[in-house]
Amino acid sequence: MIDTVAWVRVEDGRILCARSRGKDVFYIPGGKREDGESDLQTLIREVEEELSVAIVESSAASLGVYEAQAHGEADGVLVRMSCYAADYRGTLSAAAEIEETAWFGYADRPAVAPVDQLLFDDLKSRGELS
Repeated sequence: MIDTVAWVRVEDGRILCARSRGKDVFYIPGGKREDGESDLQTLIREVEEELSVAIVESSAASLGVYEAQAHGEADGVLVRMSCYAADYRGTLSAAAEIEETAWFGYADRPAVAPVDQLLFDDLKSRGELS
């Protein structure tokens, strides 16, 4: 099981996604938990590293946990993605391993990893993703 935490940022019916260098799909921003980190600590660290913005800790709210086959991994390797919405301070800018960012609507669902597709489905069913 690959344990990750993701930042769900939806604006105007579109969700922020990121693609790492050398990857062929987009992901919801975030990443793997380091030993001893809480969800919130992971979220804050990963978003700052990848997107150069600071999560407003007091605004973080859990949106659920999703599990699916990990993209690009052997059959049976799952990824667990704990999702949080949160406000941020700063200007979004791709950093570290992030090659590009994009704002996706539901029609862009095939361009994201399988676990992210589950989130897209939930956001669409709640009327948050256009």
